[in-house]
Amino acid sequence: MRQFTTGDLNKQVGDVTDAASREPVVLTRHNKPRFVLMSYEHYERLRSGTDPRRAHAASDMPGAHAELFGDAIERLANGEGYDDEP
Repeated sequence: MRQFTTGDLNKQVGDVTDAASREPVVLTRHNKPRFVLMSYEHYERLRSGTDPRRAHAASDMPGAHAELFGDAIERLANGEGYDDEP
């Protein structure tokens, strides 16, 4: 996550808001995190709990997906890359 000072916000508002449109940014004051600036869309996803970028446990996968995942991990462990697929 990028960081800007509150002084940067005053001097470079365009750069700070451009960065915040892509991902949340931390605004610091006296070298301490004070605020987070993010796009409204990102805020709404967080607020509504519908952010699709959440972690899932492997044990929660459907069986068919877990088998495919296990096979892919096994291939990688054997030194085979993604491009080695027939």
